[in-house]
Amino acid sequence: MASTPAEAVATPRATWRHYYELTKPKVVLLIVFTSIVGTLLATPGLPPLDALLWGNLGIGLAASCAAAINHVLDQKIDEKMARTRHRPLPTGSVNNAQALSFAAVLGLASMAMLWLLVNPLTAVLTFLSLIGYAVIYTVWLKRATSQNIVIGGAAGAAPPVLGWAAVTNSIDPNALLLFLIIFIWTPPHFWALAIARRDEYARAGIPMLPVTHGIPYTRLQVLLYTVLLVLVTFMPFLTGMSGLIYLATTLVLNGIFLYYSFAMKFTGRGELPMKVFKFSVQYLMYLFAALLVDHYVPTTQLLVPVGP
Repeated sequence: MASTPAEAVATPRATWRHYYELTKPKVVLLIVFTSIVGTLLATPGLPPLDALLWGNLGIGLAASCAAAINHVLDQKIDEKMARTRHRPLPTGSVNNAQALSFAAVLGLASMAMLWLLVNPLTAVLTFLSLIGYAVIYTVWLKRATSQNIVIGGAAGAAPPVLGWAAVTNSIDPNALLLFLIIFIWTPPHFWALAIARRDEYARAGIPMLPVTHGIPYTRLQVLLYTVLLVLVTFMPFLTGMSGLIYLATTLVLNGIFLYYSFAMKFTGRGELPMKVFKFSVQYLMYLFAALLVDHYVPTTQLLVPVGP
């Protein structure tokens, strides 16, 4: 029996799970974790509760808003990729109007919360990060250049700066160092995934580096950026921002990351790109966790000789 026109345009029956998926919860969890670390590192003791609670909740809502907008703008691409074709918009579980309305609520709540309950600087920086990811990266960079991840990574690297600003109402050099770590981490993280999904990106017409320059070249870039990341991650210790706990953790994590990157470059084993991608997420979480532990369990004094 043929469907009626009313049935053909019926509003999808979206559930809370579909809206939850629109927020890309795993990605937002990592974003909020790094912003919380920024908040806690901004002060020697515990930060003000309002900055810790409302600041990071507002940052999380903004990240969720950007994710929902990304779902709408990337709908046609998501339909062509096995990794994303089961998302709420390609499957019709949520329509564009519902997703954009949801994003608007999240975005407005975020900006009101940050502006009124935290400080205007955090609100402005968070808004710029939202625009950077949801609009500049998704609409333009992603489709325009193979360096999309490198340039667009600035938006994804901002959360520690936002969390720090929620406490100090300023942009601190140490916060920018955390920004730099995530900024350099982003290319090897995403390019490893792009190697594994190279054919899907090619079908979708996205000029990811493995599509435009080939997989061997991308493997080399992953290795080079990993080496650069190793150098950058030692800077918190060298500048006195962190101590021995962070240093020991960094040595272990960097050793594993370098091993995977070298193996992917010189062996070409097919399973390694996804292993690198998955490990890179753990790498960033453990690295920032070490910064946090080191902050509250200082060990730099162990390097100073004790006099008679």
